[in-house]
Amino acid sequence: MGRVEQHEIGKRAASVSGKGLARLLVLAATALWLAACGIPQPQVKSSRDALACEGVGCNGQAGDQMPTLAEVKALEMEALRTQDRKRAARAWLRCAATAYRLVEANGTGAAAAAALDTQCTNRLLDFLLANEASRWTSHSLDIAGDRLDVELRALSPGLTGPVAFVRSDAVPVSTLLFGQRFATLAFGVSLVASTPRCSDRPVCRLMPAEAVTRPATAWVEARVGSAPRLVFTDPVMHSFERIGDRDYVLSVDTTAPYAALANASQLKSEAIWNLVGGQELGRREGVYLLEEYDPHKIPVVMLHGLAASPLIWARLTNRIQGTPALRARYQVWHVVYQTSAPVLLSRWRVKQFLDRAWATVDPAGHDPARARMVLVGHSMGGMIARLLSADSSDTLWQAAATVPVAQLHGRAEDLALLDHVLRFAPYPGVDTAFFLATPHHGSPVTEDVVGRLASYLVRPNGPEIDAFARLVKANPDGFRPELLANYREHGLSSISTLSMTQPVSRAASTLMPVGGVRYYTIAGSLPGETVPGDGIVSLQSTFLPGAVSTTTVTSGHRVYRNDEAINLIVKVLGESP
Repeated sequence: MGRVEQHEIGKRAASVSGKGLARLLVLAATALWLAACGIPQPQVKSSRDALACEGVGCNGQAGDQMPTLAEVKALEMEALRTQDRKRAARAWLRCAATAYRLVEANGTGAAAAAALDTQCTNRLLDFLLANEASRWTSHSLDIAGDRLDVELRALSPGLTGPVAFVRSDAVPVSTLLFGQRFATLAFGVSLVASTPRCSDRPVCRLMPAEAVTRPATAWVEARVGSAPRLVFTDPVMHSFERIGDRDYVLSVDTTAPYAALANASQLKSEAIWNLVGGQELGRREGVYLLEEYDPHKIPVVMLHGLAASPLIWARLTNRIQGTPALRARYQVWHVVYQTSAPVLLSRWRVKQFLDRAWATVDPAGHDPARARMVLVGHSMGGMIARLLSADSSDTLWQAAATVPVAQLHGRAEDLALLDHVLRFAPYPGVDTAFFLATPHHGSPVTEDVVGRLASYLVRPNGPEIDAFARLVKANPDGFRPELLANYREHGLSSISTLSMTQPVSRAASTLMPVGGVRYYTIAGSLPGETVPGDGIVSLQSTFLPGAVSTTTVTSGHRVYRNDEAINLIVKVLGESP
């Protein structure tokens, strides 16, 4: 700094005293620091409140004079020095608002100013998220005398009512469960927005019970003649923000909203208790969407296995939602179903869940999304996926009954249910299927001590099980003796119907996806297993003729966590015509 500048500072110091002198010395120190860094000395006005700036006046209104990058940096330093939290928040607000005006001017420092807007908004949110209401609406705030307007701009329509926000980086993400975090740091602060599930529309039933969570991004903007505005928007639906004559990519974290939902979920424990008679999972059965339904996106329907829940699909779901090309083309549908029930009954129930979901989102039945559904099933879920892709004809009926349905005695609704469970066509629109660690031809575990114990402990319940029991009692000669013997010894459950000693299950294992359905087999194999396989399902049981590909990965039964398996699914989805 030259002598002229030093002389000017000396003249200013002589004209003030007390607090004003101390204030000016701070400004002088700031000027020296900026000069040392090669940054032009900012023109910063002093004021009675000590926080005024050219870009934003004391009343929060944008000034007429265009700010400089040095002024924004000076405001940032001022905010860092301020001890009072509310006054510091006002300084961060002014820093962000002044930076935005510089971004809008589109000068040489626009990119740096955009970064400062994000940084200062981030620090402003430190104060606001800790001290303002836990749920937000569009309204105005007073920040130590400065007005701040809050705008919820084009957030996800799935969010209803006041919205809660939490920083994305504050949401823990389990590497084991999710793999990696998909996040882009750009313009704005990445957040998770959440509200309780709605209850006033049929589509509400397709939303997770814990909450509706969506990505959000926040920044401060300010224009001449208006108060600064804190904007919250959806960075997936609105990935760019136009400022001046440039588009700025918005920060986004697609993993955090899903992780926040998974962290709050009780599904894992409910799924285990369901096997031994727990009722909670049954009350939550159905199809659940993690984003708004899109009539043009292909549904990827994910079916978990025995004693599991949709949480097993965290890695695959995270990959699809975190990959822009896949996110633009596919929508994830999770299915929750009771895994204690016989496999064929579970298939019928899942069909009902899908029918209800389609009736809700596409009652006319004309959406393109219906035409190319993808099924992904693990273990028993893979068996259900295969049966949803197959045509049973009379194969299963002949394996179960000795007479046509018209010759059986019983309630009309019981007979209709049995007919629907044993005779079915492929589900409309299924185009592709992935079978992961699926015991298409049974599992040896069902025959050992553990399997027999599980068969004893697992006791499914529900009106359908009662209906089957009534029909067996009313028609002692209407069902094949081998089936009745198996039923009396092992009961009717998911465990008993995974065994190939059960005649209807043996017949079901011969049903293949119909022509036009592309299917892929992915199996796990562990070194040293007496029976080659994943320790639960043998390799031989997973293989199906006619598969587009059969892939074996080094893995236990939890193939859904295997990166090679996930990479294959992602590759097929990405290359699908």
